[in-house]
Amino acid sequence: MEPTPTRRRSPAWTLANCLTYGRLVAVPVVVALLYWPLENTARFAALGVYILAAITDYLDGYVARTYDQSSALGRMLDPIADKLLVAACLLMLAADATIHGWTLWAAIVILCREILVSGLREYLAELKVGVPVSRVAKWKTTLQLIAIGFLVAGPAGETILPGTIQTGTYLLWIAAALTLYTGWDYMRAGIKHVIDDPR
Repeated sequence: MEPTPTRRRSPAWTLANCLTYGRLVAVPVVVALLYWPLENTARFAALGVYILAAITDYLDGYVARTYDQSSALGRMLDPIADKLLVAACLLMLAADATIHGWTLWAAIVILCREILVSGLREYLAELKVGVPVSRVAKWKTTLQLIAIGFLVAGPAGETILPGTIQTGTYLLWIAAALTLYTGWDYMRAGIKHVIDDPR
């Protein structure tokens, strides 16, 4: 009698991937809560969901490395979830004027860099060339997430910590400056492969 084969769990449902799915689900939830920008309860709820989503950004990678749960699906979805969360928050914060005036340029720089790097990574993937994440890029991501967190708290945060919006604005400008640096760094690393491609 042959032994019953052990059913293996689909790699799509590892803990690391489930954390990434949670970040994807958090995007429309944060957007919906930010539709009531002057309601403190909604802003704090949006901040809570945002913080949980930001934490999963670090947890999913840690879990994948520690428990050998890396997968092609996870590598594809992780940067997509990050960019959707950042882009959706920046657009909603611009819509309710938490981000306004010259600070809109910081948000534009961040969004344009994300599109640029995504396009570059996609092209280089066809050439089987990887673009490693630099330490400065990790700092940029951390600072960017913290800045957006302050801005998501927005007027509600001002009732507890005066200067919340101003702090978020300053941090967003610093993140934008690091974004320009890391964007150029990625371009410099990848442009050689683009120029040398014979196709």
